[in-house]
Amino acid sequence: MTGPDTAAVLPAVVPAADAALLPALGIDIGGTKVAGGVVAPDGTILDTARRATPGKSVSATEDAIAAVVDELAERHGGPLVGVGVGAAGWFDRTGDTVLFSPHLAWRNQALRKDLAVRLQRPLWVGNDADAAAWAEYRYGAARSSDLVVMITLGTGIGGGLVIDGRLQRGAHGVAGEWGHMRVVPDGRLCACGNRGCWEQYASGNALGHTAREVADNSPAAAADLLDRVGGDAARITGEVVATAAADGDPLAVELLCEVGTWLGQGIADLSAILDPDVVVIGGGVSVLGETVLAPARERLERALPGRGFRPGPRVAAAQLGAQAGLVGAADLVRRAVVDGDA
Repeated sequence: MTGPDTAAVLPAVVPAADAALLPALGIDIGGTKVAGGVVAPDGTILDTARRATPGKSVSATEDAIAAVVDELAERHGGPLVGVGVGAAGWFDRTGDTVLFSPHLAWRNQALRKDLAVRLQRPLWVGNDADAAAWAEYRYGAARSSDLVVMITLGTGIGGGLVIDGRLQRGAHGVAGEWGHMRVVPDGRLCACGNRGCWEQYASGNALGHTAREVADNSPAAAADLLDRVGGDAARITGEVVATAAADGDPLAVELLCEVGTWLGQGIADLSAILDPDVVVIGGGVSVLGETVLAPARERLERALPGRGFRPGPRVAAAQLGAQAGLVGAADLVRRAVVDGDA
């Protein structure tokens, strides 16, 4: 286990002048796994490791993080800038404290302080979608753009914001929670406690929810979906619908287009506020590509405020996939060391 007793065998702190030229460790913590990678300054992943996430235990989750760091550092052998950690959850502005994590045991947890003691390395700690947004800005679909909105489209909707080369966390650290914009007054109940949130209409969960409603109300229309789940409508998920759409089921394709239309409406609303030059769509649902993105662009074109008199944002699929979080976290700790903030 990494901790104060092992500090003597760890590499010396890398001088800031050298940090920009050296690899860093990136860690991406999800509900089921702790994934880590050694990431070169050009964004190339040199090595990876993972452990299961023991989500109900704070100390066991930190053990898993430390184990991944130890494994990668030992195999790498050379100097590493530090460790960047991205996790699903709401962080305070500094990144020191996890205010809340929906899939992990952290509640007002001083994660940065705890990991600093365990790892004895420079750290960056923050939201995984922020890290993914930074990765796409640095190495992916939004490379060098002035104002980047990242939308992570998965079970829910999250994201990040990069303006003029700086990751924006917001006044309280929780910027980028796009999924909780209210788009339907008194609409579907959301886990956040409000009704009508965007992620209730444009996400993997929304896709499954709508499909189950159709199956309950019109079993004949949803015959293919019901066949896939043994006739039990309650077992229809967004993944089931996506698979059916890939196989050409007309209802599944229609439901994906509906998700895309809601996605485009939300992008139009964000564009009215932020005026981004690019909106990057990542997350699990994004792998469906143009099935979702084409109707999103069509809706954006029709719903953009001032359409016809102003340009809208480019809408692009994320390029770094599931590894964006760890790549971004690694680069953020590298940047923090160079700037003297780690």
